[in-house]
Amino acid sequence: MTTAAPAALPDSHPLVTGRTSGSPLVRALRGDRPETLPVWFMRQAGRSLPEYRELRVGTAMLDACLDPAMASEITLQPVRRHGVDAGIFFSDIVVPIKLAGVDVEIVPGRGPVLGSPIRTAADVDALAPLDPAALAPITEAVQRTVAELGDTPLIGFAGAPFTLAAYLVEGGPSKDHIRARTLMHSDPETWSRLLDWAAGVSGAFLRAQVLAGASAAQLFDSWVGSLSRADYVASVAPHSATALGHVAELGVPRIHFGVGSGEVLREMTTLGSTTPGDPADAVAVDAVGVDWRLPLDEAVRRVGSGVTVQGNIDPAMLAAPWPVLEAHVRDVVRRGGAARAHVVNLGHGVPPETDPTVLTRVVELIHSLGDGTGVGEESVA
Repeated sequence: MTTAAPAALPDSHPLVTGRTSGSPLVRALRGDRPETLPVWFMRQAGRSLPEYRELRVGTAMLDACLDPAMASEITLQPVRRHGVDAGIFFSDIVVPIKLAGVDVEIVPGRGPVLGSPIRTAADVDALAPLDPAALAPITEAVQRTVAELGDTPLIGFAGAPFTLAAYLVEGGPSKDHIRARTLMHSDPETWSRLLDWAAGVSGAFLRAQVLAGASAAQLFDSWVGSLSRADYVASVAPHSATALGHVAELGVPRIHFGVGSGEVLREMTTLGSTTPGDPADAVAVDAVGVDWRLPLDEAVRRVGSGVTVQGNIDPAMLAAPWPVLEAHVRDVVRRGGAARAHVVNLGHGVPPETDPTVLTRVVELIHSLGDGTGVGEESVA
């Protein structure tokens, strides 16, 4: 299966020149089932790699994200070590809001923390638009990375508007996002304007990566699992559609992933474009990521045959004995055979304590399974 890249991309873009258009990842995202299953890992750039920890000594997380040379090197490290089929741009979901002037830092052991939460209409009015010039470090980092990756595609990355808004309203990490969900219902107009702003900065961040050379784009919704289906459809999905709309005419494959998203998985593929009772609902993304909670064959039943699935090895299994992990990987691949195509991944990010040699061994196993069809549950110790 081949799909021509649109003229909106620069002539030097890897999808236009053909460097990545025939890669297993891009083929799978576009609905083909390549001869070898593509695999990459969320949070593969850093965390578990000793070379990452050595490079990061003395550098704060957001400073590393905004240092083009460092961000590029960190993105490349797992591709070199593991032989994965894609790089994922090293960044953080709060980078675009920081570039827009929001006072946010990543506190070790806690996560993103804001100087002042955004909780009122006046707070939202005070948010500044993202100056395109502020994205220069992102563009440079992507260009550096793509130049080194050759025919291995780079995936662009951005946080979804709801997750950004949850951090903005809560002022930091939260277990239930009660303040954000309260604002959604108590002041829907302010909520909508906040998510409009978040969709704008997130979409611009993603677009900059694609124009600089990323061959696919993933929107990551960390906290979507805290929402009901009704709230997601009415108050969140349209804004995620807006964010992804920033790269729509560029024609790159788009992946939508959320943690705990089983109850809204169908809605995440359609982004509010469903017609109740109509089996031919429009699919708004090329692939949907599935976390470890939902078997892939059940995910396929929920989203239908018009979308590629990505996932969903349980990150906890990476510390299990190899025969247990191998059987689990084979089961994931077997269940993924129900989809039009399957991009193998974890059901969330790589735990920091993961032995990197295990990830390399998992990649080798997946690459040995061909296109993933006909794989049984047996384990070879």
